[in-house]
Amino acid sequence: MLRTPADHGRLDILEWLKDPAAHFPAQPHGDPAQDGVTADAVAGKLGVPRSVAETHLSLLVDIGLLRTRRIRWRTYYRRDEMRIAEVARMFEKGW
Repeated sequence: MLRTPADHGRLDILEWLKDPAAHFPAQPHGDPAQDGVTADAVAGKLGVPRSVAETHLSLLVDIGLLRTRRIRWRTYYRRDEMRIAEVARMFEKGW
């Protein structure tokens, strides 16, 4: 799922979310490092419409690489480090 023509966008998102405070501006609610970032923030960074960013984020959530958190009316996305490490180990073992 990460090896498609749009994979660079999803890989960029995962990379940026390693240190969200360094890559995204402050948000109205929630701490980027603790709570994650919104689809609007990701869309702005990618330079794509929000719907495109939401598609990328939803796929990453569906495969377990991101977790979500609702704060007020917004969804915030952050990395699931345990799951990412698990997937990395599978690839290292030649999965």
